[in-house]
Amino acid sequence: MLNNRVVLITGGTGSFGKKFTEIALKNYEIKKLIILSRDEFKQYQMAKTFPSTKYPIRYFLGDIRDKNRLFRAFEGVDYVVHAAALKQVPALEYNPTEAVKTNVIGADNIVDAAIDAGVKKVIALSTDKAVNPINLYGATKLVAEKIFVAANAYAGGRVKFAVVRYGNVVGSRGSVIPLFLSLKEQGVKEIPITDVRMTRFWITLEQGVELVMKALKVAEGAEVFVPKIPSMKITDLANAIDPNFRFRTIGIRPGEKVHETLISEDEARATKRFDGIYVILPQFFDEKSHKRYEKYPYVAKDFVYRSDTNDDWVTAEDLKRMISQKETGPVNIKNIGKPIKYEKHSLQPSVHKLR
Repeated sequence: MLNNRVVLITGGTGSFGKKFTEIALKNYEIKKLIILSRDEFKQYQMAKTFPSTKYPIRYFLGDIRDKNRLFRAFEGVDYVVHAAALKQVPALEYNPTEAVKTNVIGADNIVDAAIDAGVKKVIALSTDKAVNPINLYGATKLVAEKIFVAANAYAGGRVKFAVVRYGNVVGSRGSVIPLFLSLKEQGVKEIPITDVRMTRFWITLEQGVELVMKALKVAEGAEVFVPKIPSMKITDLANAIDPNFRFRTIGIRPGEKVHETLISEDEARATKRFDGIYVILPQFFDEKSHKRYEKYPYVAKDFVYRSDTNDDWVTAEDLKRMISQKETGPVNIKNIGKPIKYEKHSLQPSVHKLR
């Protein structure tokens, strides 16, 4: 799929970009991997691990807000993975215009540059916060999803655009897990919790990369791919890190939900179970252009994929393995395109140590 191809990843110096780079260079004979980002210091740091003298990798300074720079960056590129975004919910609530410039206008710039440069396929990363959004981050990612889905209609089949949508990433820079680990190392016993009822979907970086690789392989254009991933209560997550943690409830932050949704009831009408994951087909679904999904069943009409009603749950032991990465080494390329599997766990009542 990627052998002898030129691949570009926007926001490539982030947590996802570095893991994608590691897995792609390990498993493919890539002709060139272009890391596009706006932070030269992060590129400098990443180049220590992946020097261009050893790997077919190029570091390209640029911002997705700058359409002209994207036109230059996309020359000769076969595949684009769009991971660049502004993501911090509270910051974007107070800086809405900046969120729109990067997450919405930046997405539109990606589409224009990809079409004009003749890119073969673009996979954009989205989030569960794009479903029924109540914060600006989710709203901008919802608009970005719509931009990438609709782009297939006016790309004339020359470029295929698709989206992957998933939840919180274990160990990523924006995850609460590094915060809890840091507090534990500092000897803190009472930690801030926004709401003891809160649940979230969780996925490892490796599984996120696996989903993107799968989308690159199978996307016909305009799909939204959603993995089957487990949920965990925020209190159980904290207790898995340190059973002695006590909780101080501080209230939900601006724009935050108690539970997240990956597929809404309205989207269920266009959602199929596909090879171990879900695929949301576009409203302008054309059986002829999406024959790949003909034999796969639709989900129930009242189906909702929400973090508090999920069938799969992360246990404390699961989380410890995720954090230690004993079970999350580089993705085996033979598993690409196969279902992402988790053990099923029933949601047991938690004993919360409230002060």
